[in-house]
Amino acid sequence: MTTLDKLPVGKRGTITQVDGEGPLRCRLLDMGLIPGTVVLVQKVAPMGDPIEIHIRGYELTIRLEDAREIHVSEEERA
Repeated sequence: MTTLDKLPVGKRGTITQVDGEGPLRCRLLDMGLIPGTVVLVQKVAPMGDPIEIHIRGYELTIRLEDAREIHVSEEERA
């Protein structure tokens, strides 16, 4: 298991846990980042922050600070 900020571009992972407290955790869950959801890391900004992920049929850009709160299990296929 790893966190979303460490998942390489082109790799898929399944969300296993969402950390954070209060409004941050609620915001992440409201954006669809819930356990059991598959995410694909599509792009990383030139300076490394933010990252773009594909989740539930749409693209979402999140900060690395927020991505560190999302635990994923890396899938074998890209």
